[in-house]
Amino acid sequence: MQEFKMENVLVGERIRSIRESYNMSREKFSEIIDVSEVFLGQIERGERSLSIKTLRKIVNYSGVSSDFILFGDVKQNDKISQINNILSTFSSDVLDYIYEFIRIFYKFFSRDKN
Repeated sequence: MQEFKMENVLVGERIRSIRESYNMSREKFSEIIDVSEVFLGQIERGERSLSIKTLRKIVNYSGVSSDFILFGDVKQNDKISQINNILSTFSSDVLDYIYEFIRIFYKFFSRDKN
């Protein structure tokens, strides 16, 4: 039972670090993931476990992998996953602009390498 409690504490610390990386209050983040502020505080302190539904909302909002939240695993392509999650929220018109920006940015930095 003590091991399970420690896992909850570690998961809670990772969730708090995600929230803080967005410079977001517990109140605002709890609204976004649709839980009470009190419950989010309990999760962050490791006093309560989060549901799959809440985990999915955190992953969808932040782009952070569930592997990182649950196990602390950081994979090589996590940044790409986070970028993809953000990009998936834009319309195709906005994506065209973003693509053009990335293409120009890539050309600029590729030129510096040669």
